[in-house]
Amino acid sequence: MSEDSWVPLVDYRRNGVSEITIHGAVSWVTGRKVIHAWGGNVLCYGRSMMKPLQLKVFTKELEDILSIESKAVSVASHNAEPDHIKAVQAILKPSEMGLMQTPFSLPLMQFGRQMRRARRWYHPCSGKHAAILRGCQIRGWSRVGYTWPHHPYHQAYLEVVRRALGREWNPQVTAKDGCGLPTVSMTVTELARVYADLAVTRDADWIWSSMVEKPDLVGGFNRLDSTILKSCGGDVIAKEGADGLLGLAIKHPEFPEGLGIVIKVAHGWDTTATWFVARYVLGVLGHKLRNPYRLDRQKAYIVPDLIPPSLRHRISDIEPFDAWDPDEDRWEFDFEKYIQPEQSGSRLS
Repeated sequence: MSEDSWVPLVDYRRNGVSEITIHGAVSWVTGRKVIHAWGGNVLCYGRSMMKPLQLKVFTKELEDILSIESKAVSVASHNAEPDHIKAVQAILKPSEMGLMQTPFSLPLMQFGRQMRRARRWYHPCSGKHAAILRGCQIRGWSRVGYTWPHHPYHQAYLEVVRRALGREWNPQVTAKDGCGLPTVSMTVTELARVYADLAVTRDADWIWSSMVEKPDLVGGFNRLDSTILKSCGGDVIAKEGADGLLGLAIKHPEFPEGLGIVIKVAHGWDTTATWFVARYVLGVLGHKLRNPYRLDRQKAYIVPDLIPPSLRHRISDIEPFDAWDPDEDRWEFDFEKYIQPEQSGSRLS
């Protein structure tokens, strides 16, 4: 199987028959060494998965200024729940909110009748934008044009990425992200390398600690990254990215140089499929992650090849389905016993 093409990750089956196959790519890196890649060389954009790297530009400037809540929401792709908005609005003065260039947006998850109108701070990236504006002010950089690729902020961010990937690294393509800031192309394996570096540098600043201490501010209700952060006891930071990305930076005794794992789903944002894959990826490393809400009369079966061969024997230790999953993709009786012989004959004629 080629390592630079989409490959099957998980299969949805109804009573044992495959109905949907989810394709994507997974890469495992420790230090800068690739220990396993299943379609890992496909090129994509880091999108919001790169927020922990993007905020490293200002970790010193914001260390003593932001609360732990505002630090967590600065690397978030939040649902715009009330706690998220409170943490975002604490970063800037009310008079500075007009500088924020996130698109007008409604909350990602809404409950009940909606009477709200679109606001910039409802956008999932509003915490990042607010923190960048605050950091630019402290450094004396112009806050006008902070979303441009030639602005000092973006150039400083590229230097942060080069510290993880090497001085020779340059992005192949730079594009405008959904929030308006530049996003740069990388292979899934390169993304895994920068996440392995996050695990190594976890004590260098407040990025890691803010995410594990305030996991619900990183995503929100029923979000995959928030659930992983809460399930792994502070040893894993997880960050979703738009259009099918999940980055995992892992502290693990078997990988003293840090472990970075990135999952990319080919067809875009699909937290259910990504959740199933993450459950097994984390499961073979000793972390228990619940299943997502169940499929509609289907069950998910993982493709073992996405796990490194040396860890594949641990797959059998993972319970494939949670205790609350009803066995409803089939009947609990053998209906063949109740078919009358003459009905069987007419069925075949």
